[in-house]
Order: sequence, then C-alpha cells, then structure tokens
Amino acid sequence: MNTYLERVLKKTKEKNANEPEFLQTVEEVLTSLEPLIDAHPEYEQAALLERLVEPERIIQFRVTWEDDNGNIQVNKGYRVQFNGALGPYKGGLRFDPSVNLSVLKFLGFEQIFKNSLTTLPIGGGKGGSDFDPLGKSDKEIMRFCQAFMSELYRHIGPSLDVPAGDIGVGGREIGYLYGQYRRLKNIYENGVLTGKDPVYGGSLGRPSATGYGALYYVQEVMKHEKDTVKGKTFAISGFGNVAWGTIKKIAQLGGKAITISGPNGYVYDPDGIITDEKIDYLLEMRASKDMDVKMYADKFGCEFFEGKKPWDQVKADIYMPCATQNEVHLEDAKAIVNSGAKYYFEVSNMPTTNEALAYLQEHGVIVGPAKAVNAGGVAVSALEMTQNAMRLAWSEEEVDARLKEIMQNIVRASYEAANANGFKDDLVKGANLAGFMKIADAMMKQGIF
Repeated sequence: MNTYLERVLKKTKEKNANEPEFLQTVEEVLTSLEPLIDAHPEYEQAALLERLVEPERIIQFRVTWEDDNGNIQVNKGYRVQFNGALGPYKGGLRFDPSVNLSVLKFLGFEQIFKNSLTTLPIGGGKGGSDFDPLGKSDKEIMRFCQAFMSELYRHIGPSLDVPAGDIGVGGREIGYLYGQYRRLKNIYENGVLTGKDPVYGGSLGRPSATGYGALYYVQEVMKHEKDTVKGKTFAISGFGNVAWGTIKKIAQLGGKAITISGPNGYVYDPDGIITDEKIDYLLEMRASKDMDVKMYADKFGCEFFEGKKPWDQVKADIYMPCATQNEVHLEDAKAIVNSGAKYYFEVSNMPTTNEALAYLQEHGVIVGPAKAVNAGGVAVSALEMTQNAMRLAWSEEEVDARLKEIMQNIVRASYEAANANGFKDDLVKGANLAGFMKIADAMMKQGIF
C-alpha cells in the first residue's frame, strides 16, 4: 500500500477508535484510491487525505421539547458539514435512536462521494437526532421538529447547507422543520430544505427517486452485461420509502420483488410484489409506524420468517438491501454466493460489511455500491434546489428523465474510472475513484484551509 495512504488510514483509526461505522467507510473508500494517490504526490504535500477524512465542521446541540403529557424531553441533535468543496453541504436528516456521531460521520463521508458522482454542485453533509418518532403523536413530532430547527436554522441556508429527509424524516417532518425555519428567519426561503411537498416548492417524483434511480443504475449495469431486468427475481430488504420505490420500478420493468423485511423478520411472496394493491399496501404499512412486516404476510397469505433476513434462505437473481447499515454480514454474503446470484446492488447506505463486500466480489458477484446506486435521491434533491432557485416547477416526467440520465452517467463514469486505474469493471472502486477525482481537483484549486 502507498505509504502516505497507509499513514493516513492508521492515524484516522487512532483518532476515531470509537467510531466503527465511520472507520469502515473510510477504509473502504481510501483503499480504492491508491492508483490516484501514487499518480499525484502533490496530494501528500497538500495533506489532501487528512483534510478529506476530517469534517469541516461538526455541530452538536441539545433539543428540548414537551411531550403530550407535559413532560420535558431532551435529545441530542447533530449536523456534520463534511466537505463543501463542490457546493453547499447536502445530505439528509435522520431521526432514529441509533443516531450517533459515528453513524453521521460515515453517512456524511459517503455523501461527499455520492454527491460528486451526480456531477451536480453539492457538497457532503449529514445530520439528525437520537429522537425516536415511533409511537409519537403528530403534535409531539411537530414540537420536536420546531425545537430541533430552533438551533439548526443558525447553521443552514440555500448557499450554505441544504438538509433533506432520511430515516424518520419524511414530508411531514420536513414541513414542520421548514415552518419553524420560516418563522425564525421571517423569510420565504424554501431552497433551504429539500424533500418538501410540491405545494410549497418540492420536486415531483422525490419520494420514489432513490428506488427509481437504483433501478436505472441496475438497468445500465445489466445493459453492460447484455442482460435485462425483465423476468428477474429480486430479494429486497426493508419496506419503507426506499424499498417501495425500488419495488415499484422493478414491477414496471417486468421484474418481480419476492421479499420485504422489517426489524421483526421477513416475508416471502413467491407470486411477487407486482400488483398495485400490494405495492400501495407498503405505503399503508409505513404510515402505520408499527414497523411490523408481518402485516403484509397476514393480508396476502404469505409466509413470514420471524427474526430472519431474506439473504438467509431466499434464492433470487438479484439482491438489493434497502433497509439500513451493516445488515449484510459475511455469512449472508456466503448465502448469496451459494444461491448463484450474479448481481448485488446496495440501495441503503453501507448495508454491507467490508468483509462481506470483499467476499461477494471475490466470488464473481457484480456489486453496485450504495454511494452510486442510491444517488438518485440526492440527485433529485439537487434538482429541487435548482427549481427553487429558478422559481420553476418541472413536471414529474422532466424530473424522471433527468434522474435517469444522471444514473446512467454514474455507471459509465464508474466503469471508466475503474478500467483506467487497473480495476477491470469494478463498480465499487470505480465509484470511489470517479467521485474522488472531482473532489480532489476542487480542493487543490481552492488552496489550503
């Protein structure tokens, strides 16, 4: 390994020893960059990698709010503004008990490369809170969002930092957050948040963008492999917004999703989630806030496997994790390889451990990495920023056409970067290399700071 690269990795591990999620993604990304680091000794002189792995700014704050019983609750709030070399910080807000600084740093670091791959002028950031929206009333969620924004508003703006939604933050939460921002700033500045309802500046097609974009990515990879989505079976995890969009587009393209999953297990539907009734029911399940995937099995007479993951037992042509980070481990990867599957596409953020990812690739599975596969969501968010700045409202067809073109270009850029650096058709390394080249160029031209 390049000695500069090795030194940076060692130092990063020492400084962030208690942040495993962050270290996992840093190691996965940086080890892909060796050919470029070797070719550019000036990066070491400019301490480029040291600056890249250190967030430009971390904001941490207390969020105090009142529940429906009059009790005062206290949560932690965060915003990690990781790298703004390409544009305003851009990345979602996550409200979930699992949120901590390590998780947000890993998400923010991934976001730098993901946003670079879109070729749109956006930097990388991430934020959120350990607040759990499950079981909360609408008024409690509104009061929390207002308290959260009462601190965050000082640190965001259309040309500074533009948050969006993520786990636990959908259109309702974005609305409450924007309402409080408008109240505090006394200005109609709707370009400060994305994922808004179209009635006040949101982009049509945003709820389905991550899932649709993932399938446009899959289509382009399969075109490269002289293959097609039509007739293929898909094992999917999750049942929320990302899984819903993915499953819907699979059905439109003639494929068949045969699993969904939740915290309590997974459902196997051999007939496929292909009808409007089944696909729409996923939205009902998400709206129920119960996180009980068994509801689907009960309604449609399918088999439910309590405490299991779809990778354990289900044979499919294509595997697409859509739930959360680190849900696919080495044993899961072995099961996927044993199934004979040729394709594995990460739709959720970092769903695969580095060990599992390496095993899949070593055994000939074509892997599409999350930072590329799920870039459709942030791409449409950036298109929403453009519409807000220009005071335009594009049709859903216009947005979808732009999304498809962006995802096709990401695949092409990943193949080109991989092959130019000696990693034949490696989409994981290719995405890291393609994303890094643009960021590195911008950082070098902007000087040392």
